[in-house]
Amino acid sequence: MNLTKLIYVGAFLGLSFTHSMAQTKTTSSLPAGKKFLDPANIDASVNPADDFYGYANGAWLKSTPIPASETRWGSFNLLEDFNKTVLKELLESAAAQKGATKGSPEQMVGDLFASGMDTIAIERLGTKAIQTQLDRIETIKDQKSLLSVIAEMNVEGLNPLFGFYVGPDDKNVSKNICNLFQGGLGLPDRDYYLKQDTKETEIRAKYITHIANMLRLSGESEGDAKQHANIIMSMESEMAKASLDRVSMRDPYKLYNKFFIDEFSIRTQGINWRDLMSKMMVKKQDTILVGTPEFFVTLSRMFQNYQMENWKTYLKWHTLHRMAGFMSSGFDSEHFNFYGTTMRGQQEQKPRWKRVLGVVDGAVGEQLGKMYTDKYFTADAKKRMMELVNNLEDAYENRINQLDWMSDSTKNKAKEKLHAFIKKIGYPDTWRSYAGLEISRTSYVKNIIASNIFDYKFMINKLGKPVDKKEWGMTPPTVNAYYNPAFNEIVFPAGILQYPFFVKDADDAVIYGAIGGVIGHEMTHGFDDQGCQYAADGNLKNWWSDEDKARFDEKTKMVKEQYDAYTILGDKHVNGALTLGENIADLGGVTIAYEAFKKTKQGKSSEKIDGFTPDQRFFMSWAQVWRANIRDEEAANRLVTDPHSPGVHRCNGPLSNFQPFYKAFNVKEGNKMYKQESERAKVW
Repeated sequence: MNLTKLIYVGAFLGLSFTHSMAQTKTTSSLPAGKKFLDPANIDASVNPADDFYGYANGAWLKSTPIPASETRWGSFNLLEDFNKTVLKELLESAAAQKGATKGSPEQMVGDLFASGMDTIAIERLGTKAIQTQLDRIETIKDQKSLLSVIAEMNVEGLNPLFGFYVGPDDKNVSKNICNLFQGGLGLPDRDYYLKQDTKETEIRAKYITHIANMLRLSGESEGDAKQHANIIMSMESEMAKASLDRVSMRDPYKLYNKFFIDEFSIRTQGINWRDLMSKMMVKKQDTILVGTPEFFVTLSRMFQNYQMENWKTYLKWHTLHRMAGFMSSGFDSEHFNFYGTTMRGQQEQKPRWKRVLGVVDGAVGEQLGKMYTDKYFTADAKKRMMELVNNLEDAYENRINQLDWMSDSTKNKAKEKLHAFIKKIGYPDTWRSYAGLEISRTSYVKNIIASNIFDYKFMINKLGKPVDKKEWGMTPPTVNAYYNPAFNEIVFPAGILQYPFFVKDADDAVIYGAIGGVIGHEMTHGFDDQGCQYAADGNLKNWWSDEDKARFDEKTKMVKEQYDAYTILGDKHVNGALTLGENIADLGGVTIAYEAFKKTKQGKSSEKIDGFTPDQRFFMSWAQVWRANIRDEEAANRLVTDPHSPGVHRCNGPLSNFQPFYKAFNVKEGNKMYKQESERAKVW
């Protein structure tokens, strides 16, 4: 499944610890001598009623630097680092088996990893690695050949101008349909092209220099490279003006624009979509969903207004841009210097093996995932996780029953949706077949292109067939979780089900405060301001009474206003509209997890561990999930692009609305986290 369709992706999570690579199957256990909650991480000089995030994590934050190769470092990253370490051993072992059976997980994973680590061969090739793609661009003579090249680039996963994928029709989720989305930008967001602030102006200037540097590396003269860079910036700026902003794109109804294909061709004069889609292997389709129609109207005008030489330059740039990280060191370093250092503050590149690992996971992730889960995820852990999910589902039903702002008829529909959740834990029941994908050790770039084409054909093959709800949108080693509205599913890959999010034998307080909060978060995405617009069957349709929806909107408005007021980096405000869905999910996550925890034996007791009550341990575990140090550049970039709030606000924001937290840490009027009852945001 294409992740663009998964509009509710949970917090990206991570952990770490030194792990002995024993050959026996292990998972979900604490490292020797480690505590799930270590009192040494606390900063006792901070009053928990003023800043719980700083209290629970302060000593850790002060003593834990960000590695030079990272832009942030926290619990999520630590787990991810652990997973990468164990995956590295699997990859190196597979790469050492040069005679592995063709098509086996060991052959595909091993040969792809080996090709990515063969820097001598990669360096020797230089631009020859993408010569086929560059030569194809030079064949462009007119608009017809231009569109043909764009179609071929999309099939190869280069997507120079727009996003295209096949997925469920939001209003008829049993049927797959073609989807078009805006694209074409080299900067992370339209705002970088449109805002006139000093920071954005500086980034645009550096971006033009970066484009010129890349074109020079490809063989252009300095004069031509500068001229072409300015043309590219002009073209992308025009596309940015026609692009929807991220807040608008959170409205699924705005993105649901169904056209007959011939009708859309008339609207975008000069683009014959039936012919273009035929070149993109799409056959026997009459309709298409277009997320951002005006973007494509602008694109059609641009095809008329810009000379073919300009389009050739633009496509050359985007080919270099997409492939730079897989090419020789000059391109790779220049790409990193801009996107890593300038945009995110990263001081040095991640080790090559980590970058190649990411490619392997993206290309043959279920092959790698099977090797990973065979060794690191047990049936007992899956069973314990399912128990937690079911306990939180029961707690959620109880919360719905107790709501004082929702009518009984709407409550019944909410519970119908809750109990219709598809629950996926650890790894798929049926592993994906990679039969027909050719992976060799001879060319890293060819392997990547071959994988992209294979995935594209796999996607196109869904047309005309029922939607397969067994598919996963993340690979098993992924340190993350998600809710998918079209499938009405909550998904928890094995990668996140490790310490410190999940240890099957840990005390309930810390389990429910960590992975319980994640489970509740993903469940609540089904009922946030976006998810609530999808019914139990996954279709985009209203199931609310007008009165109940109006009351819900008033409650979510309070959440938006709360987060709008938060700042980082001095005076930079969180975007409460952009982050609304995630903030509602965080608030629901901790609320539902706490209610489920209180039904456990420990939740009903007052027995202390390390001097902390069960409730205190629950909230400290919640705080530990969000702890992270982050570079200023990365934090500023995320304010524009990330639908999640900064970690400190993900921790403190929900708790400032939650009475059990007030009781656990004696929060009183005058404390910074205190709010009057009428000011506390309460949704689910």
